[in-house]
Amino acid sequence: MKKKSIILLFGLLTLMSKSFAQQKKVQQTQPSIMVMPFTKEGEDIRTVYENDFNKRIAVTKVREAFDKRGFTTYDFVSKLKQALKEMALQSDDKTDLAKKVGQMSEADIIVLVDMKFDKSPSGNEVMLTLTANDRVTGQALASKIGKSGKFYTDNVAKLAEKAVESCVEDFLDIMNAKFADIVENGRSIRITITFDNNSDYNMDTEVGDEGDVLSDIIEDWLDENAYKNNYHVQSTTETAMFIDDFRIPLRDERGRNYKASKVMRKLRNFLKKKYGLSVKKGRENSEAVISLRIL
Repeated sequence: MKKKSIILLFGLLTLMSKSFAQQKKVQQTQPSIMVMPFTKEGEDIRTVYENDFNKRIAVTKVREAFDKRGFTTYDFVSKLKQALKEMALQSDDKTDLAKKVGQMSEADIIVLVDMKFDKSPSGNEVMLTLTANDRVTGQALASKIGKSGKFYTDNVAKLAEKAVESCVEDFLDIMNAKFADIVENGRSIRITITFDNNSDYNMDTEVGDEGDVLSDIIEDWLDENAYKNNYHVQSTTETAMFIDDFRIPLRDERGRNYKASKVMRKLRNFLKKKYGLSVKKGRENSEAVISLRIL
């Protein structure tokens, strides 16, 4: 009897341990979010937000829905003010304001909210379109339309809340599944490697003691350093290599966002220290793109 009790207790502890591990994994993979108003090309996001009371309500209600479900959210207004201040100090900064706000956010995902308020004799209705994009790469993760249904009321806040509740669960299910895939398989960035016009090297140049050509050396490095060996070389010519999908982990060992600049530094140091190559940053570099030029 005592032996059976021990076995049952052990089984219960095992199940509890698995359950805790699953809960911990869910918590670790849950993305942080910033909710922003949708803007068309050429529209100023500050003007759209400040001049449209209904859109401000919609953004607030969507953020509240995420907050209620335990997501970490970032305040769009504070990031907007921060971006405006920084752009005022840097007169040569021509970055689109909406893009600048996204760049300054620490959120994993940007959720864009578009809203339409329809009045009719049969009742008033709010329709929301929610779109989730990976903040770094812009990859589309989820899109959903929610409707409040028609009611004889001008209370936009209540209608917006109903529209959010009509679609938020499905929206989150899709978004979380896509985000979990990023966590599992890595975030995709692009790498471009070119040569200076006066360079003595090209992709067919033999380097090192074993006589391997430079393109093979770089591909070996990509294979060893891509997250779970996930990468794809789009094309290689004598003067360039284009990697359209190189995966990096979402977080570093200290839980911070893993930046593409870390990959660029590793690759530059590898080529310089092991093969004596001088490598500089190319023209296009961002959180999702690495551009290197071999001198």
